Amino acid sequence: MDNINGMLAFVRAAQCQSFTAAGERLGISASAVGKSVARLEARLNVRLFNRSTRRISLTDEGQLFFERCQSIVSQIEEAENELLRLSATPRGKLRVSLPHIGYRMLLPYLAEFMQRYPEIELELDFTDRMVDIIAEGVDIAMRSGALTDSEMMSRSLGSFRFVIVGSPDYLARCPAPRRPEDLSRHACLRYRFTKNGQLQNWDFADGKPRDLPIALTFNNLEGLLQASLRGLGLTYAPQFIVKEYLASGELVSLLEDFISDGGKFSVVWPSSRHLLPKIRVFIDFLSEKKVLSEE
Repeated sequence: MDNINGMLAFVRAAQCQSFTAAGERLGISASAVGKSVARLEARLNVRLFNRSTRRISLTDEGQLFFERCQSIVSQIEEAENELLRLSATPRGKLRVSLPHIGYRMLLPYLAEFMQRYPEIELELDFTDRMVDIIAEGVDIAMRSGALTDSEMMSRSLGSFRFVIVGSPDYLARCPAPRRPEDLSRHACLRYRFTKNGQLQNWDFADGKPRDLPIALTFNNLEGLLQASLRGLGLTYAPQFIVKEYLASGELVSLLEDFISDGGKFSVVWPSSRHLLPKIRVFIDFLSEKKVLSEE
């Protein structure tokens, strides 16, 4: 059994290029991972990693061993997953990565999910960073836009549209725009993408670019939304995050006939022959609840 544990520690360390990250995935300390790898090296009488104060990397011998061991570990995990799949009750820790704004989609339904599946321990990580699902030990990630990673399985959660909104207080001071060109006379609250620093475009059906004024810039949609609610300007945002404020009258939708841009959200998870019950029921639950519904 120690041989298997040592092999698993070695494979995880090689995948993460870090004893610390490997320990987090395995639920043990970085020191325990390092000692397990050291015992494996002693038994094989070969050095598997080049070590420095900041990182580790595979030696030539380590790379050869890793290619063999990775397949073996995958088969062991597949066997474990097969047994877990047969379990009638979904259980265990479920690590989910979501964009910051994802809480607005998920929180209304969390209580029901937890009541329905009390043996699943949800660990939610809200970040706009593109996480490495495999290296960081994430079970499921929610992502927007086109998916390009062929190693991931996915399911669409649906599409959404963008709207331009402003508060009644703001519109009382600045008459509502009747066409996109009127926005040049308004305070526009703009979103800046954290991954590339670019401002989000306000896309219109005619495809013409508009040079919009910038009153305030945010890299967080919540900040953008709160600024608009307080009458600081107009905001271009996904409809699902403002629908409650539109219903209450705290925000007003503008220029709807001119806007065509939209997007979609999907859930992705590592490709596997069998889907663990805890992952399957979470994905099914999100689809059942239609978390992107605009109603």
